[in-house]
Amino acid sequence: MLTELGLDSTAEAVYRIMLAHPQHGVRAIAQELDMSEDKVRHALDTLSELTLVRASYESRSQLRAVPPALGMEVLMARQQAELAARQQRLEASREAAARLIADYAALTPSVGGPGVEQLVGLDRIRDRLATLTRDVREEVLGLNTDGAQTAEAMEASRPLDQELFDRGVRMRTVYLDSVRNDEPTLAYADWLATRGAQVRTAPTLPTRMIVVDRKTAVIPLTSQDTAVGAVVLTSDGIVTALCALFETIWAAAQPLGSGSTPDEHGLTAQQSATLRLLAAGHTDEAIAKRLGVSSRTARRIATDLMDRLDARSRFEAGVRAVQQGWLPRSS
Repeated sequence: MLTELGLDSTAEAVYRIMLAHPQHGVRAIAQELDMSEDKVRHALDTLSELTLVRASYESRSQLRAVPPALGMEVLMARQQAELAARQQRLEASREAAARLIADYAALTPSVGGPGVEQLVGLDRIRDRLATLTRDVREEVLGLNTDGAQTAEAMEASRPLDQELFDRGVRMRTVYLDSVRNDEPTLAYADWLATRGAQVRTAPTLPTRMIVVDRKTAVIPLTSQDTAVGAVVLTSDGIVTALCALFETIWAAAQPLGSGSTPDEHGLTAQQSATLRLLAAGHTDEAIAKRLGVSSRTARRIATDLMDRLDARSRFEAGVRAVQQGWLPRSS
């Protein structure tokens, strides 16, 4: 029940026994739970790290469970601080990463250089991806900005993905949060997860991207139509930077099996992203593109946010969001 707060089932069981029987020592807890004393001690180490147990004021050699009202508050505050720190790191890296990606995504077929291979047309892209799939040895990282996937795209990807799983290749993919509302895409993501892939979602993503064995990266020529063309990058510096971008996004993304936890203002990650885009002056169409949803859905989310802020315009919504602490103040 408390796994989301960092407790495994064993630590939670030990914590509950300590609350019910404050005088129990390690041996008594082990007997009560029918487990080894070493396992109990390991659980106590975990509880101590989470500040859920403390030394007794009456006997320093004995541990006592911290009352749940205090312990849970500390745990949730810690998680909130960690989430805020991850979000801050993510936001701090976005601008530099976006500039880096734009420099290479804007390449045209007539321009090339060392470590740059340009692919024009969907056929060449898929042929090159098939080659990369054949050559991959260890790991594939992916950012998928398309939102709900087409049946054709998923059917084309399925045999390539299965080939990777059969060879024991690790796969981590980040989709947009919007896929949680599309049953076919969600089913495909679940199919990936059941075969060992790790799948997470984020409210927005800077670009579509595939990185193979941390040596080769593929990004689209333009985010407007990923089928037009792609760039294959093999320069160590660029691929390293793109891997760092992926890891930053991955750390802040939510596992597919978990729900979207609202922040302290009651906003989901998708709503927070919409609010930032609104404040930046983006249109409903631009917001829809970034979120991977329809313009109608983007308009509905924006309208709901403006109603909550009692704002008559997007500019006023941005001002009120800053005043209420929903958005950071400009430095």
